[in-house]
Amino acid sequence: MSSTVNETERKYEAQPGRVLPRLDSLPQVAATSGPQEQVLEAEYYDTGDLRLIRNGITLRRRRGGSDAGWHLKLPLGGDTRREIRRPLGRGGRTVPAELARLVRGYTRGAELRPVARINTRRQVFTLVDAAGGSLAELAADDVSAQTLGDETAISQWSEVELELTGGDSKLLKDADARLRREGLQLARNRAKLERALSGQLDEAGQQAAANGQRPVPAGSAGAAVLAYLAQQVARLKTLDPMVRADEPDAVHQMRVTARRLRSTLQSFGQLIPRAQTTQLVDDLKWLGIVLGTARDAEVLAGRLDRSVRETPPELVLGPVQAHLTEHFAPLQAGAREAVLAELDSARYFALLDALDELIAAPPLTAAASSPARSALPAEVRLAYRRTARRMRQARHTPPGRDRDVAYHEARKAAKRARYAGEAVSPALGKPARRFTAQMKQVQTLLGDHQDAIVARGVDRDLAISAHLAGENAFSYGLLYERETELAERLKQQANQVWADRARPHFRRWAS
Repeated sequence: MSSTVNETERKYEAQPGRVLPRLDSLPQVAATSGPQEQVLEAEYYDTGDLRLIRNGITLRRRRGGSDAGWHLKLPLGGDTRREIRRPLGRGGRTVPAELARLVRGYTRGAELRPVARINTRRQVFTLVDAAGGSLAELAADDVSAQTLGDETAISQWSEVELELTGGDSKLLKDADARLRREGLQLARNRAKLERALSGQLDEAGQQAAANGQRPVPAGSAGAAVLAYLAQQVARLKTLDPMVRADEPDAVHQMRVTARRLRSTLQSFGQLIPRAQTTQLVDDLKWLGIVLGTARDAEVLAGRLDRSVRETPPELVLGPVQAHLTEHFAPLQAGAREAVLAELDSARYFALLDALDELIAAPPLTAAASSPARSALPAEVRLAYRRTARRMRQARHTPPGRDRDVAYHEARKAAKRARYAGEAVSPALGKPARRFTAQMKQVQTLLGDHQDAIVARGVDRDLAISAHLAGENAFSYGLLYERETELAERLKQQANQVWADRARPHFRRWAS
């Protein structure tokens, strides 16, 4: 059975035998206990080309200490990583299937094998509060490492590790300041494995640079867009194990990230030729659809459930809540299975390979070398004009299904304009950020409008089913009318925001 914890820590360079500074005078810290000596033996696993550690991930089998077992560490940003732990069990040195599955988006079928063996002799001091609770651990580590494979490298070093166990970010900041004043410097490597394999990682980085294209000029339009794309590719891969682990909101966030990537490639075709990204755009659309099926079922189920619960009990006639469960439970289960199946598919792995290739060797046009401030507004202007055209068409479409569809198309255009604004905001500053926020507001209102339209359709289908079963369909009609009124209000709000804020401001910025 696995367990999951978030680990927040910082590592520092140290000389062997260094006496650790005392931290018991820090605010919140009442005393320091220890030292406690630990001897840790760990074997690290990765692919032959080190795909895990190159993405900030470590997978190890460790003996000794208070948490012996298999540990998978995934980056969460900043000083924090998510650690999934499993007992050693009887599987010997075979990587547990659960952990191997979580990193399949990185390994993509490549074998996981031992790449290094690291032994650590550790002295641990515990910082405790007035109640005796553990706030943080300060550890002095003497490390010896041996790489495994065709060639073996042996290395030794010392380091200091500060890990929060119950304290907050302020304690981490205060302790960090004290340690720096005492002469400690932050370590260059987040993980011991990274230092042990530094020679191989440096060699791989030099080879990748040699195989890549000429560097994109700093401050250019191409550099700005590529930075945004690289950020989103990294986020997509970070979200992959979270989706596999069924973490809350992970499917939604991964779907949004796929949309951002697709939208950016579509919006900046003058910088990255559309002809060379057609397959990539199609595959990102496919991934969005796969994730969207699961997400839409989850959102609709929650929306209708809340709507029923907010309805006065005397107006809920018949087993309405039970019918909602019967309707959505199989949809959600099937969608979840479909997502997991597609995340293990050859098409998905090929998509990830194509994204990696795009970032490593982008097929940029000559226009990509133009200064960002002069070239990017024109690219965003195209996305804005598309939105303006769709909004105009929607407003002039007669009421009914065609108008609902028209506003849905306007929403998609506003979303593309928003993501275009996001991509250029680091280079263009406040005007782009303000435009992005206004397009997000339009998109959100139209997205809520679309959700109301879809929910109304489900209400209608459930009403028909109830009627055919001889049940009272009154409550479904009530829910239907509620969604209809909400959709109308949201449509009016979106039109008002577009007219009052987004359109005039954009004209001042980039007309």
